[in-house]
Formats: sequence, C-alpha cells, structure tokens
Amino acid sequence: MLTQVAEGVLVHQSELLRNNTVVVQGEAGVLVVDAGITGDEMACLANDLRELGRPVVAGFSTHPDWDHVLWHAELGDAPRYGTARCASDMRGLRSDAGWKTRVIEGLPPEITDDVPLDLFGLVTGLPTGTARLPWDGPDVRIVEHPAHSPGHAALLVEASGVLVAGDMLSDVFVPMLDNFDDTNDPVEEYLTGLRLLEDAAHDADVLVPGHGSAVRGADQVRARIELDRAYLLALRDGRTPDDPRIGASAEPGWEWVSDIHEGQARSVARRNERTGPRSGQRRV
Repeated sequence: MLTQVAEGVLVHQSELLRNNTVVVQGEAGVLVVDAGITGDEMACLANDLRELGRPVVAGFSTHPDWDHVLWHAELGDAPRYGTARCASDMRGLRSDAGWKTRVIEGLPPEITDDVPLDLFGLVTGLPTGTARLPWDGPDVRIVEHPAHSPGHAALLVEASGVLVAGDMLSDVFVPMLDNFDDTNDPVEEYLTGLRLLEDAAHDADVLVPGHGSAVRGADQVRARIELDRAYLLALRDGRTPDDPRIGASAEPGWEWVSDIHEGQARSVARRNERTGPRSGQRRV
C-alpha cells in the first residue's frame, strides 16, 4: 500500500524489515527508490502504480546492500541508477559465477524463496560527483557519503522537502557500520555522512529512512540525526549508548538489534586497541 508523505512523494513499506520504497511523481511517470525485498511486495507496488496510471521511468538504489538493489519485472525496464561505487560493487558481485548462491546465503531464511534475483544489482553508475538525478521529474539532489556502505547516497526531493536517507536515521536500527580494518575508520566515516545529511536536512521537512518510520517536521529530522550521532560518539568513546533502539527499551520484535550493537561495540574496542581512540580529534 502506498502512503503519501509529502506532495508528490509516496512510500511503500515492506513487512519483514520495514524497508521503505520511495516513489516520486514526475511529469512522465515515477522514480522508484529502493524497490523492495520480496516478489509479492514489488508486484503489489507495480500494481498500485498501474492503478494510478503512473509508469516507472527511473529507479535508484541508495547503496549496494542486497535489500536495496532488487527489482521486479513488473516494474518495467526503466534505467536504474546508483553511485559509481554502488554499480561497481554490483558488477563485481555478478561477475562471480556463484553470485546467486552468495546472495541467497545472506538472505533472511524466511524470505529466501520469495526474493527474485534475475534483475538483482543491475544498476547504472552515475559519474562520480553527479549532483542531480537525470530524470524527467522534480529536482532530486544526490548526497553521496561514506557512511554505512561504500557507494551510499541519500536523495533530497527539493520541491517536496523530502530527505530519502537510505540506511541511516532509522528508529528501529542503530547506525550500522562498514567493515573494520586498519584502512578505514567506520565511526568517523559515519559521522562524516551524518554531517552531510545534516547539511541537506536544512532543506527537508520530511525524512524517510531506509527502514522504519518516516517523520515530519524539521525538529524531528534533527532529532534522528542527533540520536545517531549520540550513539556513534558513545561507541567511539567506549561508553554504553543511552539509545531507545537497544536494550530493554528496544521495540518488541526488534530486540536482535542489540546483538548488532554488541558486535559493533566489540569491533570498535578492538580497533581502538590497535590504532588508539580518536575521541576529540575531529569535529562532530
């Protein structure tokens, strides 16, 4: 079911992980951002759009995680865009003869048989530094950043004031960090991403995260940014975050997010032991 969150912007949410598919209405048709995760849900979305008389004229994947690069034949063959890094990662994955097996092994077991993979990851990379989505519709600003995943980008639908955040600013997931090694600092990369989203949020009245609930109002958008920032600073400094998404205050059915947090806390602690903590070294 499509729900309007702002003028010309609608959201279709998955049942299992609360993935948000964003639909932006344009002159000739619609832009579909992060199409969904199961075949039935994407077919439902396609049917809803047909009933509205709105063909899909463009797609966009916010980043190369499996649940953001899926597509369904009923959505049509419109160009599907992503950042250059996102598209490169997908080409690399699909070049492996056993890529489908690898993807299936990473899926939640309850939906393994319901996720269509034939069109998985067929993303056209936009040139590095592209600032606007090339489509026949309202201006959509691309905000690429290093948080959560290489090739991650948020979108700002400027006329509607909607920030489509990808896998950030969720009310059900804590910030999920990229790989930990000695070549990158995922906490600092995430803080950098938050600063870039914060800059974009000056022009936003509505936030749609990749998972969870959308919020309206500049104060609510800022609150989500501050919640993620507080979590990251606590993690970086070796403190237990006071965060409603983990521990006893976690939403029923989402207690497993605490396991994600505990694993990240251990990884940050190990990295700090190797490289030294970075607390206070950079503006946040």
